[in-house]
Amino acid sequence: MTPQDLVIRMLPPFGGWLALAALALPGGSPLRGAAVAAFLAVGPGAALVGVCGPALRAHRAEGPVGRRDAAFERHSDLLERLLLAVLLSVAAAMLVATVLIAAHALSGDRVLLTLTLLTTLAAFCPRLRASPTPTTAPGAAPRTRKGSTL
Repeated sequence: MTPQDLVIRMLPPFGGWLALAALALPGGSPLRGAAVAAFLAVGPGAALVGVCGPALRAHRAEGPVGRRDAAFERHSDLLERLLLAVLLSVAAAMLVATVLIAAHALSGDRVLLTLTLLTTLAAFCPRLRASPTPTTAPGAAPRTRKGSTL
């Protein structure tokens, strides 16, 4: 792993710890709200998408037949990862809040601390590898997965 990869991998947890540090600012501070909102919007999801990154990159987007944009695949994949990060962040925040509600321990600080810890844990997880594509001989029937009807 290069130092640049390590820095990129540690950005989401750093944003969470920065948001926790921003809680020391006064309650109505715009900087406090911006730091917390930015982390909650993309932090946990970005760490989870980082874990799944190689597996997601194995299946590139395919552009339309008569496309006008030469970089459609790159833009499409980037947009897919961005939206996935936002939606996973929202899902993680809802899941953590639901668990804390069930435990009768809900507070904003606890939700933020739990999400920061989970984001840090996800940043240290190994990356998922893409599964190899099965190769078949020319003219042979394609292999099917066990239990598959195709």
